[in-house]
Amino acid sequence: MIACLGWGSLVWDSRELPIHRRWFEDGPFIRVEFLRQSQDNRITLVLHDSASPVRSLWAVMVSASLQEAKAALAARERMTSKDPTKYIGSWSRGAGCPSCIPELPAWAESNGIEHVIWTALKPKFADRDVVPTKGQVVEHLHNLVGPERDNAEQYIRRTPAQIDTQFRRHIESTLGWVRLPGAASGA
Repeated sequence: MIACLGWGSLVWDSRELPIHRRWFEDGPFIRVEFLRQSQDNRITLVLHDSASPVRSLWAVMVSASLQEAKAALAARERMTSKDPTKYIGSWSRGAGCPSCIPELPAWAESNGIEHVIWTALKPKFADRDVVPTKGQVVEHLHNLVGPERDNAEQYIRRTPAQIDTQFRRHIESTLGWVRLPGAASGA
């Protein structure tokens, strides 16, 4: 069985990602934070060792192989390069433990999972590969206008409730972008 980990828009907008029915809320703990300024100016979640652990979500992939699953996730993430799976992380039974997902082997074993994939983009801010501060993130989000602001706000507010990070709490308390009532998490 191949599982895909999720924590952001992948959960509420899987698009063409070939998964079985739904997202489960009992994934392994991950170190994830709002540290990446995307091309459309949203601040998105990425794995990073400095983040506090939160419980991820996961779905079973409808893929015949690990390579097929990685390619499907890269397509969903609109990754275009010579190697579109360059930023798709993966783990297979018997492999070491990724630092941002410390209990992955034990979690996978307990769920009968052979392979796990996830989006492995790096922090980025102001077109540089840097880790922004909470203040920089809030200032950036506060200064957005129109559709860019609406999209950025929706990303924050639709992020599953269990992804309760330090930056998220700061964004909620400063900008008032709290989780949308009734927003689907893993359904």
